[in-house]
Amino acid sequence: MSDRTKPAAPRVVVVMPAYNAAKTIERTYADIPAGVVNQIILVDDMSQDETVEIARQLGIEVIVHIQNRGYGGNQKTCYLRALGTDADIVVMLHPDYQYDSRLIPELIRPIQDGRADLVLGSRFLSSGALAGGMPLYKFIANRFLTIAENLVLRQNLSECHTGFRAYSRRLLETLPFILNSDDFVFDSQIIVQTVAFGFKIAEIAVPTRYFKEASSVNFQRSIVYGLATLSALAEYIGDRANLRPSPRLRKTLPQIISRYHRQRLLRVPPTNDAEPASPYPITLEF
Repeated sequence: MSDRTKPAAPRVVVVMPAYNAAKTIERTYADIPAGVVNQIILVDDMSQDETVEIARQLGIEVIVHIQNRGYGGNQKTCYLRALGTDADIVVMLHPDYQYDSRLIPELIRPIQDGRADLVLGSRFLSSGALAGGMPLYKFIANRFLTIAENLVLRQNLSECHTGFRAYSRRLLETLPFILNSDDFVFDSQIIVQTVAFGFKIAEIAVPTRYFKEASSVNFQRSIVYGLATLSALAEYIGDRANLRPSPRLRKTLPQIISRYHRQRLLRVPPTNDAEPASPYPITLEF
């Protein structure tokens, strides 16, 4: 037997940004492979159903927003909480059963192997997007926006608009994601930031699932999302050309959060940033 110490398995935390997922969360949770995930966190964005109660019955850690903060705002809470639990890898999984949680081991493998810091679960690496129920207008919009993002960001991705993702801790400790939108374009901004800060992106193939209970953005919101994604690309172009430098693409997370959060969320806070002594307990809010 080798006397070399086997590297410790990474701490994997699954985060679920939730809104009205009572009908699907149990199936999503049941498919998560045993022995792979260390912790599951659900952030509820003021659901009007029993999402919170069911999640707690399943033993999931639940954070409930006092008011609806939007899809992007939900993810901000997810990632800050995950960093606070000392996660090495964070998996974002929608609790609406639209993505196959059994594929989490494959999703995190490129990060474990050091090949990427962001891994996307792509529904376009296989040919089943339309067969899986994706509406035609979403298919066309997804293709158009992904092509635009590839051209601007100089990538070769098959899909940029997936809700099944894995992030390395290194990436989340760097990107200033709390400056991003609280709306759906948060996902596009994360990809733009990943490229801007020089991180690598990988993909795995995942099946497409569209059904009645799965959450989906309607046609009007899809238009707003598409325009916002194009705006994020324009922001990147302006920043790279030094025409309009963007803090979202230049500042790092440690530079924009309070020193109290730096010390509690980041593994290596700045050495010259010692927390002042206080006789009162400090409660951190995300």
